[in-house]
Amino acid sequence: MLNSLLKSTQVSVLEKALGAASLRHDVISNNIANVNTPEFKKSEVSFEDQLELALNTKSNPIARTHKRHMPIKQGINVEPTINTITTTSIRNDGNNVDIDSEMASLSKNSIYYDAVAQQLSKYFSGIKSAINEGRR
Repeated sequence: MLNSLLKSTQVSVLEKALGAASLRHDVISNNIANVNTPEFKKSEVSFEDQLELALNTKSNPIARTHKRHMPIKQGINVEPTINTITTTSIRNDGNNVDIDSEMASLSKNSIYYDAVAQQLSKYFSGIKSAINEGRR
């Protein structure tokens, strides 16, 4: 029972989202650190599009044999990927890092990370409340 609460699809997705945001922070920080490195090509993390695709996919290999059976959600197996952007170059030295864009991305990612962490905290607070039967 406890394992099913801690390993739910919601917790799994939120954990992966936190991991992706953490990886994105590292990648953006690396981009910023190399803003003056000739021929450096920036990298980006891809996660949310893959997650949306996985959540919206209707294929479910486990069939419901009765209409009153609860649907079974398979685990979401999506991992963030790092993509290097090699097709652009905004400076003469071949570097394609735009410091303003990277700083904005870092701020956006920080807000995203905080929002996901808050959702995960609310989930576990709900479980704690249920365990304590609504008492503090």
